[in-house]
Amino acid sequence: MGTLQPSSTAVNGRGEAQASEEPITQKQLDAGALFVLKSKGSWVHCGYHLTTSIVAPSLLSLPYAFTALGWATGVMSLVVGAMVTFYSYNLISMVLEHHAQMGRRHLRFRDMAHDILGPKWGMYYVGLIQFMVCYGSVLALTLLGGQCLKTIYLLSNPNGPMKLYEFVIIFGCLMLILAQIPSFHSLRHINLISLVLSLAYSACATAGSIYIGSSSKGPKKDYSINGNTESRIVGVFNAIAIIATTFGNGIIPEIQATLAPPVKGKMFKGLCVCYAVVTVTFFSVAISGYWAFGNQAEGLILSNFMDNGEPLVPKWFIFMTNMFAILQLSAVGVVYCQPTNEVLERTFGDPTSGEFSARNVIPRLIGRSLSVIAAITIAAMLPFFGDINSLIGAFGFIPLDFVLPAIFFNLTFKPSGRRLTFWLNGTIATVFSILGVVSAVAAVRQMSLDAKNYRLFANV
Repeated sequence: MGTLQPSSTAVNGRGEAQASEEPITQKQLDAGALFVLKSKGSWVHCGYHLTTSIVAPSLLSLPYAFTALGWATGVMSLVVGAMVTFYSYNLISMVLEHHAQMGRRHLRFRDMAHDILGPKWGMYYVGLIQFMVCYGSVLALTLLGGQCLKTIYLLSNPNGPMKLYEFVIIFGCLMLILAQIPSFHSLRHINLISLVLSLAYSACATAGSIYIGSSSKGPKKDYSINGNTESRIVGVFNAIAIIATTFGNGIIPEIQATLAPPVKGKMFKGLCVCYAVVTVTFFSVAISGYWAFGNQAEGLILSNFMDNGEPLVPKWFIFMTNMFAILQLSAVGVVYCQPTNEVLERTFGDPTSGEFSARNVIPRLIGRSLSVIAAITIAAMLPFFGDINSLIGAFGFIPLDFVLPAIFFNLTFKPSGRRLTFWLNGTIATVFSILGVVSAVAAVRQMSLDAKNYRLFANV
């Protein structure tokens, strides 16, 4: 387990035992917690990790989500998503801080669920969902990186023979190298660069959309929602799943675990840094992209910068924007590799040997390499980013980031039924549980409809 036990107790004036939170010896930690989840970071580093895990190139699909929602519902969904996730992530942080003060600092989501919900919930529900979310995100990000590389290639060689799966493999090689970085804390400088890159490509996407939308090159603006009643309803829930994925994180406890104790108040500061970037990037890209292209917005807004192979903005601009996205995608992918790395390290590592001893380096290199190679292979075989995105959001991010935080808070602090907090958390958990189930059905339905277009190693 990655739960830190109190190393001593104190007795207060009434003769009651109190847990005291003192430094824990390394012998009490498994290899995953000791080597991957090092608790050495500041709140600034936490802000970098949070921003990289949330502000990713998947935000470039927000204009597409608007095509199923329209202006009013689309903007409202973004506002609600931002408010609920900021609130939910703070709830998780407060629960983690509470347990840390009680002498049980949880380093992993499944440890937190184990303590609050019970061992079976922690292992077979939360642990399983988190693995699916994180590994699925690595798949989706690897695929998206390959698509961006292919876009750059087609700019210089429109009739080139290279296929999408080849670009997925090329991007995967970069991921393979970065995945060997030993700990989450070691990513702090990379994640600072990632934060800057997210601002850069979001600014480029916004500027490009405004330029095309203001010129005669752009399509005629049409904001009507296409399809019959059934397809519109399904489209709404698919869009909600996409937005949930975009705001999703799924690794808040692991990020908070990188903070040096005491952790109180640090996560809130990190979330403020993150959501300042979220506000600037998400809303600018979503609104400008939907304004420029209306219901013709593609699953990735950068695809709208090309029309039948002809660029609507200068080629160098598309090249630059895609390069920003590719570089940041590699950082985001490595962040979402961390839970898998932690499990591998805990299973095959030896906490009594040195972090860089042969006993730990060799299993680490083999395990992480096989994990990334498997993700590359699956991404190359099934290159359907949109369907993967909505499925991950429905099955994973909605329960982890919208439902469980409210439940954890109410079970931990047990607020009175007369308090607003109790009813607000209950409402959030109920509403988003329903949305999650319906969105999951919609995502599976959409995949079944698109199945006729599925082909292994398709060049889409």
